[in-house]
Amino acid sequence: MKNKILFVLILLFLISGSIPLQSQQSFTLKKDIVVAEGEVQDNIVTFGGVVHINGRVKEGVIAFGGEVIITGEVEDVVLGFGSIITLEPTARISGDVVSIGGTLIKKPGCIVEGDTIYFRTSEDITKLFEEGLRGFLSVSLIPLLLIIKLISVFIWFLLALLITAFFPRQISYASAQIRKSFWPIFGTGFLSIIIFSGLIIFSALLSLVLIGIPILFALIIIGFVIKIFGRVILFYFFGESLINAFGKGKISPLLAVVLGLILVS
Repeated sequence: MKNKILFVLILLFLISGSIPLQSQQSFTLKKDIVVAEGEVQDNIVTFGGVVHINGRVKEGVIAFGGEVIITGEVEDVVLGFGSIITLEPTARISGDVVSIGGTLIKKPGCIVEGDTIYFRTSEDITKLFEEGLRGFLSVSLIPLLLIIKLISVFIWFLLALLITAFFPRQISYASAQIRKSFWPIFGTGFLSIIIFSGLIIFSALLSLVLIGIPILFALIIIGFVIKIFGRVILFYFFGESLINAFGKGKISPLLAVVLGLILVS
């Protein structure tokens, strides 16, 4: 566990200073969404709602529960957890279609240019995604530790999806730098860890005279953000490596992060 956290911090201390900031694509986070014919949307994330896509989505569609009905075009991944995904005859998906714990309906005539991944889970696991926290608490046969683990993985999953939706280019760039210059990144990050630890200790000592309290809180927040961002980069790195191992060329950042999360968890 300590080694994993150390590696995450090492990556982020270097990457946070080397990733170029670019304009980000927006994404929609709503319950019920309708993309009308002729309309163009970037990313779509929905929790338990109904999504009708008659137009075009430039990036991905992510659904937790609910239903996704596609008659138009999605240029990236369609990802559903405990969702009903229906691809009408006119639907065209340029990326992958991934359904975990839900129902996938592909009608004749629909086009999926990427891979179709369909995991049928047990009724209890599906219930977890469809009913949220109530679903977790209602499954009495699952031990408490497993419930805590599932909640932890689910929270990390949400954070990973949101960060990937906001910073897809930065995540991809950071992963490429790990592969390209691992040891320079490792060395620079290790020195940054030492400096950061020293600042934490120094601010903790200053807290005795009150002036160090805001500094300490600021460093804690910075460290938390670094941990989240770094772990998502690791998810992408491992997911991308896994997909490349199977000879697949172009990949979706969202799919790479999800696979990396499954692999690491």
